[in-house]
Amino acid sequence: MSTSKTLYQQSTLPFKNPKKIKKKSPITWKSLTISSLIGTGFLLYMYYLRKEKDLALARERKRHLGKAKIGGSFELIDTQGRTVKSDDFLGQWILIYFGFTHCPDICPDEIEKMTNVVNKLEKEYNFKIQPIFISVDPDRDTPAVVDKYLKEFSDKIIGLTGSIDQVAKVCKAYRVYFSSGPKDQDDDYIVDHTIIIYLVDPEGLFVDYYGQTHDVDRIITSILMNKLKNDQLDGKKPSWWPSSLKGVL
Repeated sequence: MSTSKTLYQQSTLPFKNPKKIKKKSPITWKSLTISSLIGTGFLLYMYYLRKEKDLALARERKRHLGKAKIGGSFELIDTQGRTVKSDDFLGQWILIYFGFTHCPDICPDEIEKMTNVVNKLEKEYNFKIQPIFISVDPDRDTPAVVDKYLKEFSDKIIGLTGSIDQVAKVCKAYRVYFSSGPKDQDDDYIVDHTIIIYLVDPEGLFVDYYGQTHDVDRIITSILMNKLKNDQLDGKKPSWWPSSLKGVL
């Protein structure tokens, strides 16, 4: 009897549910954050590698195209009679104009335009670029003659001349046509030649050219754009980029 009573009492006791054990999910906000950071870092690293590869290919393509088209090494004589080589200008941006000192109007206009470009770049954009004048009339344009002629425009211009062979070589490299016309009774003559200002980058590679229709502002914008591209290829931050031209990008 006691046994059955005990069983009855036990059966009438309030039923207690066993405590449920909460299983922790392997996915938490912390793990999601860490995974996200790792994934983002990996993607950024892959983007960096791809960008570096693209920049390397672009630099190589730039060198290849620059060498294949226009420009090249040269050796000429400056206004002091010293030998000047193209390698002497490596590391600088340069503008080259081919002309002759007896030119009545076109050459003075183009040299003055080149001078204004150089001065404005230096004054307004703190960007120095070296202007160079190369004579296509070596018979008359001696170093002394070229020196006197260029002083009428600017003391920043480097004047170069040389022998007929030296001048012919640099003109061929830059695809510059020149031909002396017939002499008059005073032995004076006009030299027909290509009227172009060439832009060369610090690696000595041809970058762009500007004809008579290009004014000062248009040339300056082109030079700044080319410098920007060059800085990007070299991985430089274009901190020099003027605020007035930010809309161009």
